[in-house]
Amino acid sequence: LRNKFYDWGWFASQGYEVPILCIGNLSTGGSGKTPMAEWFLSRLLPERKVAVLSRGYKLETEGFLLVSPERTAAEVGDEPLQMARKFPDAVIAVDADRQRGIEKLIGLADPEIILLDDGFQHRRVTPAQSVLLTAYDELYTEEPYLPAGNLRDHRTQASRADLIVVTKCPNPLSAGERERIRRKLALRDGQELAFASLCYQQVRDLRGELISEKGLKKEKFTLVTGIARPEPLIAYLKESGIQFEHLKYSDHHKFSTAELTALKKRKPILTTEKDAVRLEGALDAFYILPVQHCFSEMDERVMQEFLSRF
Repeated sequence: LRNKFYDWGWFASQGYEVPILCIGNLSTGGSGKTPMAEWFLSRLLPERKVAVLSRGYKLETEGFLLVSPERTAAEVGDEPLQMARKFPDAVIAVDADRQRGIEKLIGLADPEIILLDDGFQHRRVTPAQSVLLTAYDELYTEEPYLPAGNLRDHRTQASRADLIVVTKCPNPLSAGERERIRRKLALRDGQELAFASLCYQQVRDLRGELISEKGLKKEKFTLVTGIARPEPLIAYLKESGIQFEHLKYSDHHKFSTAELTALKKRKPILTTEKDAVRLEGALDAFYILPVQHCFSEMDERVMQEFLSRF
């Protein structure tokens, strides 16, 4: 009903002269929104002046806040802080009120493009273009609604997307499988479709020094994750022959003093970039495994053509 009220114009939605690129999904998480925002940032910067607006999650602060690398995850959220540290040329901000956040970013930073992170359900803002992510093994056409599944929005809302990216695909993905998914998603006229795989990068320590695969295989790690869907990471580590014990926490988990005390006794620790910004300062040493979206040559062309609209 809420979506219909926006479609009919009963609820107001604000558009802006600055192009808004919305990145989101229909599920509760686990589709790779932050790595996708980072992919766009890596292609747009430094030639374009780009700002990112995130809602933030489980913050100790309220209102509009610029995200600087010196901030903490408790103040600005783990994902915005991660992006701010990786992309110092971007202007990153958090605000639960997206209209206010966009207006403040325009006034403060005069950006050429604003990335609206996890904004697909935020109908008060009318984006110039929308990217909808759906995980390969949890397509929105097959996923049950909450609470039986992870779908938080109606499947028909996928029609609002300009580009749909199927993430976490096997690599390589056969032509037959591509066509099967295309038929299942039943794209409307004008919608683009791309397929992405997860590419894990070389493990590094807190000083940024890279750790060789040979060195990793000599250790047995405690894998600490507070992400929505750690299954692809677990599969990758097993395939790589890395030994580990997994400690799984909820997405954006805020570690208690007792949990951190227990983790200090477990060395070596391996974790994700997103978890690292919440563990820093509490643990004096751990290893970080970065991840990014990778595209085939065919899908890279789709993504670059989409980017050319801005």
